[in-house]
Amino acid sequence: MHIEILKKLGFSDKSAQVYLGLLALGPSSVRSLAKQVEMNRGSIYESLKWLREKGLVSFYEKDAKQFFVAEDPNKLRDLVTHQAEDLKEADKKITALLPELKSMHDKGGKRPVARYYEKNDVRKILEDVLDKCSSIPDAEYRVYSDARIREYLYEGFESFSDARIARGIKVKVIAIGDGGELRGLDERKWLKVKNITPTYTIIYAGQVAFVSLDAKHELVGVVIDNDGVYETQKQIFEELWRNS
Repeated sequence: MHIEILKKLGFSDKSAQVYLGLLALGPSSVRSLAKQVEMNRGSIYESLKWLREKGLVSFYEKDAKQFFVAEDPNKLRDLVTHQAEDLKEADKKITALLPELKSMHDKGGKRPVARYYEKNDVRKILEDVLDKCSSIPDAEYRVYSDARIREYLYEGFESFSDARIARGIKVKVIAIGDGGELRGLDERKWLKVKNITPTYTIIYAGQVAFVSLDAKHELVGVVIDNDGVYETQKQIFEELWRNS
């Protein structure tokens, strides 16, 4: 418990052990300290150097030997004060730097970013659809719904459609294969094609998500975050929608 608290102040595991060892032993040589904390001397010296720099340990010489002693534990509060001051200074610098960082981010945003999801995380894609579309007035997204993926996609999130409707989010669905039903705020058309590799595609809020099955027949997903990819897929969908 003590070590975990000290680590929040910047201590390493070793420096925390050495500090606590000195508190327990009182003035100690490196040899006795190494024995107390069961650590090699090299690690002891490295930890003592850090502790001295922080003003938590001092030393004196006696009979040609060095003895180290822990300072009053109240000095730990100085670390807290210094960290608070450092954080305030860092906050000022970050605030001044944010416009430049945002500019870099926006430029980088022109390149597609892909995020991958394995079986247990695919639900996060559905959650992202709800969250992103909820922030868009009169939101609507588009779906290529493959019957073979549909039966897996909503496992554990059966209330997705209810949540979508409650948030006023519309959806256009082009269903590949049989099945599927209207739930509200949705439109559906069916496409009669033979799809050898089933994929469920969601086109939403500047992103395109692809969900399919891997060799173990488990869901895997990838979301591409890019306006260009999104707009291209949206236009293809709309053209197919008009001609279906």
